[in-house]
Amino acid sequence: MTKHAKFELPIFSSRLKAARKSLGISQAELGVRAGIDEFCASARINQYERGKHSPDFLTVRNLAKVLGVPTAYFYTEDEALAELIVLFGQLRTAERKSLLAYVRAICE
Repeated sequence: MTKHAKFELPIFSSRLKAARKSLGISQAELGVRAGIDEFCASARINQYERGKHSPDFLTVRNLAKVLGVPTAYFYTEDEALAELIVLFGQLRTAERKSLLAYVRAICE
């Protein structure tokens, strides 16, 4: 890669940043709400968003809860599936069951 080539962030990093910005909160606020010590919260979230470090799964779950997205959203490579995961996460239990039944029926 040349020094002028575009650096592509890991999927987790770009999705974390997009979800945080969509919610309109700072890196520090996200970190604190997710249970990260307030004195290093901003720096840790910054490192996650830049792809320098990756959080453990428990931290990802906490971040997802604060951001209002399912944990799986951060890991799928497919953009359409990522959107579907977010929308599915917004459904009530009965709606999820109905949707799953519908999808099963059309896949048979």
